[in-house]
Amino acid sequence: MVIFKTVNDVRSQVKEWKKQGLKVGLVPTMGYLHEGHESLIRKASKENDKVVVSIFVNPTQFGKNEDLGSYPRDLERDIEVCTRGRATAIFNPEVEEMYCDNASTFVNITGLTEGLCGASRPIHFRGVCTVVSKLFNIIPADRAYFGEKDAQQLAVIKRMVRDLNIDIDVVGCPIIREEDGLAKSSRNTYLSLEERSSATILNKSLTLAKEALNNGERDSLKIIEIISKNINTYNLAKIDYVEVVDSLSLQRVNYIEKSVLVAIAVFIGKTRLIDNFTFELQ
Repeated sequence: MVIFKTVNDVRSQVKEWKKQGLKVGLVPTMGYLHEGHESLIRKASKENDKVVVSIFVNPTQFGKNEDLGSYPRDLERDIEVCTRGRATAIFNPEVEEMYCDNASTFVNITGLTEGLCGASRPIHFRGVCTVVSKLFNIIPADRAYFGEKDAQQLAVIKRMVRDLNIDIDVVGCPIIREEDGLAKSSRNTYLSLEERSSATILNKSLTLAKEALNNGERDSLKIIEIISKNINTYNLAKIDYVEVVDSLSLQRVNYIEKSVLVAIAVFIGKTRLIDNFTFELQ
């Protein structure tokens, strides 16, 4: 496992691999890797000759009162996950390596970013798009892998790649869950034992909504009501949003006539968790 700390070093290595005709996969992460990340790395290793995992807690996507300082970090653990997933290299830069002191260029996307997580985290996706576009420039990979748990992020990055003609394939990968259904997340480590038990309400509520959809319910408000009522039975749970949106535009829909994303964000105690599923009409 090779660990690169500078832009020049990782860029030079990837360019050398490309000269050799090798396919390169990129897995962008903020570290504290878990089985969900490992699944991305494994998929990338199956589909490419070389795989670079970036580990960088990106400050520009955190708001003023968010958890940048306390976000979990453990490089040794991350190296173990990357090794199991058969990654070739890790790119682990310092903030000063990624952002100049007087940096004034950002990548901003409109239309897909105002709702869902963007409503309560207004600078978040500007930071995501900026750092991901930088990674795509630094590491000229053939494919980049992202988890479907962050469905809005995946849609935004796909749109950015399309709009800016970036020469990379963006690959979405399924949500990896705990045995009790909770979606894997680095933020799960913030939960107390009681909160961890309460957090299962997210997937349980989505499952009820999925059952209603499979039984023919097409009214979005009724789907939202089913989810909200179930989440509100838990005292530790506070809803940020429950939405039914078009899978491509991420705009709200009143009546479900085509593919939709059912997405939720819920505070369990002080920890904000997200989950979702896509419903495809047959």
